Amino acid sequence: MSAASPPVRVVGGTGHRRRAQVLVALVLSVLLGGLASACATGDDAVAQGGTFDFVSPGGQTSIYYDPPADRGTIGNLTGEDLMEEGKTVSLSDFEDQVVVINLWGQWCGPCRGEVDDLEKVYEATRDQGVAFLGINVRDPQRDKAQDFVTNNNVGYPSIWDPSMRSLTALGGNYPTSVIPSTIVLDRQHRVAAVYLTALLVDDLQPAVERIAAEQ
Repeated sequence: MSAASPPVRVVGGTGHRRRAQVLVALVLSVLLGGLASACATGDDAVAQGGTFDFVSPGGQTSIYYDPPADRGTIGNLTGEDLMEEGKTVSLSDFEDQVVVINLWGQWCGPCRGEVDDLEKVYEATRDQGVAFLGINVRDPQRDKAQDFVTNNNVGYPSIWDPSMRSLTALGGNYPTSVIPSTIVLDRQHRVAAVYLTALLVDDLQPAVERIAAEQ
């Protein structure tokens, strides 16, 4: 991407509930180790390619990147399917689709709180050409993460990534220490929105539908 940061339209947090969720997520991230910073830097981050440059003016938790022509692309996101050992899931599997990427862990309280809302948005928008892709992080016990998916009737795939290596595709500036977080890609897989907080249907669905309707 060029040296100039892409234009952004920023929407702030939505009250005490949002601030509390972000604080909980940050505390959990610190307690569970500093893997994110190691994954977000170094040669691998550069080798992944992509032009996305994360910008969050004033530390906002809901960021929209507009106009579409100025959006950046992430790198080559790929990894092993959480539920099926030996199967690979990649962003390239969802050509010409809007893709909602959600970073989650079964150990994460806010992730548990938002999973039903994410599933509802997935079911409501899939016929509009929208795909969801989870990235399960910091869950070395795969069976626990699989139980989370099964128990919550999650219908979309997730990459199993306990070491967070796949997140190098997001570039060196993306705050991978904040779990959960959600990235919405447009049909050209450019970054259209980033949410650094747990989400409700009313937060996510209007934005996804707007992005899906873009020409």
